[in-house]
Amino acid sequence: MTEATTDARLRAARTWFGAIAVVVAFALVVQLILIFTGGQDANSGSSGSGESLGTRLGRLFSFFTIQSNLFVLGTSIVLALRPARDGRVWRVLRLDALLGIIITGLVYETVLAPLVHLTGWAFVATICFHYISPWATLIGWLLFGPRPRIPWSTTAWAFVWPVLWLVYTFAHGAVSGWYPYPFLDVTTIGLGDSLRNSAVILVIGIVITVLLTVADHRLPATPRPAPPPQASPQEPRPAAAS
Repeated sequence: MTEATTDARLRAARTWFGAIAVVVAFALVVQLILIFTGGQDANSGSSGSGESLGTRLGRLFSFFTIQSNLFVLGTSIVLALRPARDGRVWRVLRLDALLGIIITGLVYETVLAPLVHLTGWAFVATICFHYISPWATLIGWLLFGPRPRIPWSTTAWAFVWPVLWLVYTFAHGAVSGWYPYPFLDVTTIGLGDSLRNSAVILVIGIVITVLLTVADHRLPATPRPAPPPQASPQEPRPAAAS
């Protein structure tokens, strides 16, 4: 690959990831404005009537959708600035963004979309959160990587966040009686069904992560920026005559 082609691909990567960051940031701003003004939540369709602002904000950031999109936002901003970014912690964060947002898109489309009825700006926000962000992120990874970035150790570490999210969700629900998604709502479907549904989602997550890891190992490596040219050492000056 020529230097000109590499530069063109890196510019395209910056543009793609920058656009994703803009879309997600826009949706978050819209959603926060709706929260502050008593509008709909783009995740549940609830207007939160009778709930305090603190409660609404806490619930907003308890949604897996919002946390996944925050991972996407953060990693997309970094990739827009440095498309070849690397590092141990970075690899886990990037894989969490991919894993979380793919699950978000799949679960919303197959389970939640028929249950949530949105209008106006909440509908716009959910299009960004649940449709544009998931598939633009996956396409961006397939096109621009960066790869390789997913050793099997990263695959294992990537499940720390989803497991902690489930623990938090059940603990928070046991105290408050509120659960972010109906398929996890212990008060409605019981603990057994909630745990079973959680296990199913974890298995789906494992399958997705294994597929991403295998693809990362087999797809072509993505280009890296050329290192800056090193200055040639200066020749020593002749000693001045005494």
